[in-house]
Amino acid sequence: MSILAGIKVLDLTNVLSGPFTTLHLALLGADVVKIENPKDGDLARKLGILPELNKRLMGTSFVAQNCNKKSVTLNTKSPEGRALFLRMAKDADVVVENFRPGVMDRLGIGYQTLAALNPRLVYCAISGFGQTGPDALFPAYDQIIQGLSGEMSVNGDERLSPLRTGFPVCDTVGGLNAAFAVMAALFHRERTGEGQFIDVALLDSIMPLMGWVAANLLIGKQQPVLMGNDNFTAAPSGTFRTADGFINIAANKQEQWESVCDVLGLPELKADARFQERDARKKNRQALTPLLEERLLTRPTAAWVQALNAADVPSGAILSLEEALRQPQVQHRRVLQTVPLAGFGDIEVFGLTAQFAKTPGTVETPPPTLGEHNAEIYGALGLGPDERAALKAKGVI
Repeated sequence: MSILAGIKVLDLTNVLSGPFTTLHLALLGADVVKIENPKDGDLARKLGILPELNKRLMGTSFVAQNCNKKSVTLNTKSPEGRALFLRMAKDADVVVENFRPGVMDRLGIGYQTLAALNPRLVYCAISGFGQTGPDALFPAYDQIIQGLSGEMSVNGDERLSPLRTGFPVCDTVGGLNAAFAVMAALFHRERTGEGQFIDVALLDSIMPLMGWVAANLLIGKQQPVLMGNDNFTAAPSGTFRTADGFINIAANKQEQWESVCDVLGLPELKADARFQERDARKKNRQALTPLLEERLLTRPTAAWVQALNAADVPSGAILSLEEALRQPQVQHRRVLQTVPLAGFGDIEVFGLTAQFAKTPGTVETPPPTLGEHNAEIYGALGLGPDERAALKAKGVI
């Protein structure tokens, strides 16, 4: 049985941070019901590089985050829609939303209203800046948070900075933080029987990921140094040129540095005063890198990776995204799973990457079409076909 079997989640989220949260709950076996506006649903349904899927409201951005979920349409701004939502929330375990603060209260379905109906409810609100504070009501997208968090300022080098991370890191990390928080709140409920409100901010969520860089500033009073592909903790640790491309080498220990010298046939560097100690190597990185690259340029990346790893020096090729997704280790771990998408064919999506020995999570159903489960969910509430048709005609569902 799945870890979250029997847990009912009402998902009012859109685009990425919230859907990424509920995706993980769904992969763990929760019954996630995605509640979408009747017109065109989650905005992500229109986002993607395939126009034909966007027109079908099954854009690639939506498909990537919504396996294992059910979809119902509901206009929560209407009195009838609000009443239906309250009926669903009465026996729900979790509600997740990523509206701006105050929106749910204005709709009459905020936490206080829901908790009065269902004290065991775990309610998670995800927003850019949190529910309170001077910036709480500001709009926020991932790139805005990347800039305000300082994350963009520590990327790149003196030629290219600030530099955005190449994927929506703040949205995804915020989603993971929210999923972690929901699981913790459910554990607390198991022990006490009480639900609670969770306030997750994307800005808060990303900043601890810069813990080492922030610690150097907060404790060591050292401003971040733009180092591009070099690692500030050690040298040689970063990206180096080879005969056919690039290699990552992370010689973070003294014995690993000495092994680099041996593998590259440069034993004399071990006795060079500029490079004998870690801190000295860091200070003299610009002198060290050309000496290493002169030798690395004589052989292809694969040969150096094999030789360095054999000497217990962590190293690896720098792969394209497609190469990364197809590498044998990723295939062995079944990071990608296949599900059928109606009218399109089989698609590959990410599954649950934490592998549980006794309660594994898996991709079981493809992302739902808009309102695909209206009959099932509303039928279970006692709404017959005629009543559902009448609500549909009024734009409620």
